[in-house]
Amino acid sequence: MSSHDSLKTLSTLEVNGKTYHYFSLPKATEALRNIGDAATLPVSMKVLLENLLRNEDDDTVTKTDIEAVAHWLADKRSDREIQYRPARVLMQDFTGVPAVVDLAAMRDAVAKAGQDPNQINPLSAVDLVIDHSVMVDKFATPEAFKQNVKIEMERNFERYQFLRWGQSAFENFRVVPPGTGICHQVNLEYLAKVAWTKEQDGKTYVLPDTLVGTDSHTTMINGLGVLGWGVGGIEAEAAMLGQPISMLIPEVVGFRMTGKLPEGVTATDLVLTVTQMLRKHGVVGKFVEFYGPGLDNLPLADRATIANMAPEYGATCGFFPVDGETLRYLELSGRDQETIDLVEAYSKAQGMWRETGVEPVFTDSMELDLSSVGASLAGPKRPQDRVAMPQLGANFDLLLESSGQADEKDKEIPVEGTDYALSHGDVVIAAITSCTNTSNPSVLMAAGLVAKKAIEKGLDRKPWVKTSLAPGSKVVTDYLAKAGFTKYLDELGFNLVGYGCTTCIGNSGPLPPEIGKAINQGNLTVSSVLSGNRNFEGRVHSDVKANWLASPPLVVAYALAGTTRIDLSNDPLGTDKDGNPVYLKDIWPSSSEIAEAVAFVDGDMFRREYAEVFKGDDEWRAIPIGEGNTYNWSDDSTYVKNPPYFHGIDKPLEPISNIDQARVLAVFADSITTDHISPAGSIKDSSPAGKYLQENGVDVADFNSYGSRRGNHEVMMRGTFANIRIKNQMLDDVEGGYTVHVPSGEQMSIYDAAMKYQQEGTPLVVLAGKEYGTGSSRDWAAKGTTLLGVKAVIAESFERIHRSNLVGMGVLPLQFVDGQGVQAHGLTGKEEISIAGINEDLKPGQMLTVTAKKEDGSTVEFEVKCRIDTGNELAYYKNGGILHYVLRQMLAA
Repeated sequence: MSSHDSLKTLSTLEVNGKTYHYFSLPKATEALRNIGDAATLPVSMKVLLENLLRNEDDDTVTKTDIEAVAHWLADKRSDREIQYRPARVLMQDFTGVPAVVDLAAMRDAVAKAGQDPNQINPLSAVDLVIDHSVMVDKFATPEAFKQNVKIEMERNFERYQFLRWGQSAFENFRVVPPGTGICHQVNLEYLAKVAWTKEQDGKTYVLPDTLVGTDSHTTMINGLGVLGWGVGGIEAEAAMLGQPISMLIPEVVGFRMTGKLPEGVTATDLVLTVTQMLRKHGVVGKFVEFYGPGLDNLPLADRATIANMAPEYGATCGFFPVDGETLRYLELSGRDQETIDLVEAYSKAQGMWRETGVEPVFTDSMELDLSSVGASLAGPKRPQDRVAMPQLGANFDLLLESSGQADEKDKEIPVEGTDYALSHGDVVIAAITSCTNTSNPSVLMAAGLVAKKAIEKGLDRKPWVKTSLAPGSKVVTDYLAKAGFTKYLDELGFNLVGYGCTTCIGNSGPLPPEIGKAINQGNLTVSSVLSGNRNFEGRVHSDVKANWLASPPLVVAYALAGTTRIDLSNDPLGTDKDGNPVYLKDIWPSSSEIAEAVAFVDGDMFRREYAEVFKGDDEWRAIPIGEGNTYNWSDDSTYVKNPPYFHGIDKPLEPISNIDQARVLAVFADSITTDHISPAGSIKDSSPAGKYLQENGVDVADFNSYGSRRGNHEVMMRGTFANIRIKNQMLDDVEGGYTVHVPSGEQMSIYDAAMKYQQEGTPLVVLAGKEYGTGSSRDWAAKGTTLLGVKAVIAESFERIHRSNLVGMGVLPLQFVDGQGVQAHGLTGKEEISIAGINEDLKPGQMLTVTAKKEDGSTVEFEVKCRIDTGNELAYYKNGGILHYVLRQMLAA
């Protein structure tokens, strides 16, 4: 707690006979009155202000930092850098395994330096939920769940053994075993407290529950009034190890809601509308806070759905303040009365409680009348590209035209061994999946009702559709069963396949061989429809080019229709038992039917399912773990390897210097995502990663996914820039991870070229367009970049997390200025690049000079902005990365 309370804000709060100590915002408001009325701050900013009050130490947090939050009220923005300390850290296993690998490697480095490896321990509470490893191998069978879990345990044994070791070796580190749920839903339903407590010096302190997570959809918890967002695994590890998170005081965009959703419109339709609006407005790097009378009509699960997709609309977070609905949800989800009472008392005492009619001051505002929202999908490859449901068929025809397939709209490819054919637009995957929607009983119950009504009408899914149900927690299957919907979903092939992230992250599993063969034979553009939050190119399945985000009931509807070249508002889904056409409106549930079904959800379900959440099943508990406070690395492992980052960490630090005579590894256009940079799907046997695994005795059938092998740097650096849909502008009409080794003119994989450049001692740069690094907060997108020898990325703009991650791995992010870019400077990627001004005097935001020497000997010179944004980031860069900085600080202590 604060070692310096200059505004004298320390106070006490009595709740149910217990005394809590806290740092009072009303007292701070009074003390700051001459600067600005802090009571009018957005609630999300009040959370930051409390964090500064509590951590004021005259070193990392000063009185000037606190005053800067009040000064924000004048301009509604600030360039002040603050040091923020979240209460806890949340991880999932794809990002968690490499984080634990790094911690284990740091312990090794400390031991080799002759010091106690037990210095390396999380100082903040850390929860890791294993949710990203289950794949939809088996589906549309009652045995699917059991079989998929068995395959998951066999496939991931090495990783799980490593995590079991971490669970026993590290303090403040809990693991939620596989088969439990998705980290964000487990966080919403169980882990989050809203009002966090800490014991210190015999006193109990209460503070806002805050967190950072190693998954971009950590933002979901903002629906519960808990401030949280995604950071790279690298930054999260530093936070775990006691480093504050360096950030600029953000702009806060207010999003005012009025009215009520119309009959038949779902929370998914709402979030796709909000995502489109905010992405168009531009909120990258900003907080979004929702307010207005419309929140009175918005259940907490709907708020969580909207908060979840903050990365899709580009914001750091989408925050909903605490109010009566928050308390209602805490009670529904089985939280104890003591917690609920404390949340109410503390929120009201701090002025963090939302009162209808009281509206804070924002940087700027937007407004949406909820009654104007209609049924929607988003796609075919970006979450912000909303399509009104009636227009989907016409939209798909435009997609075919743009890809040069307009003249083959009616092409049919017979599917081997069946009596049907596949066409463009056919739905081959229909998945009820993802934290976004499976946390929301209203849309899950709606899906159950659609299934029930469809069965009663005699409808069935089309035989070419791979269907699956992968909820975010066991509570979902409890309430679907209690409402009587499970048998109907099962009958349509929406059997339970696992509890975890599946289709949404590329764990959709294989398509039936005959389906895949027909798609490839006809070069068909087929569709997936999923209730997820991501649909980037190559993400869901390598054979599926068009991917549509939709509500769970619409996922069921499109499985019945079997195609996306349809207008569900007018065209029939199929015919009933008597041959009469059945339309979507005939099986779509009313709001009252959904409400009646949602009433089956109760607190006992949550209490029962979370009673032994960290225990795991017999198979998990039977995994053997080694003893010792350092990990016994296996040379034979293709899942977990000791990374090379910390070699020589005990040697003197070399000063940073200019980048001279670098070569361009690749040139990319706009909207290159972290999926493009560091794929999370399947590993192709012909790729550098696939060849590596085969050389190490792994059969193609046992490759697993890139995500599951994130603990092995050899696999991941080979997978960097290896996405099958990535396009390097240095090559004409070539898709995939290829480039030109400029000196020889030879075309080869990006990995092979990078290794060749390393042998030649040549540094590398990457050139890119706008929004470089959008999407999931993949630390491997930065780790892989640095391991390939890339010293700088020059882009027109960066997504927030990836820019931070690049700095965290010692890669310099540089930004073209004044709307300039690769084309404006006539760059082809064949140039030799030198960057001047990188020295010990480097400053955040400094302008640097780039000289590009062309093949004919002529040169182009231009300015770029150094996107190291804060002093802390500069310290990390000078040390070669954030973990290197932490380690050196420890070794020097």
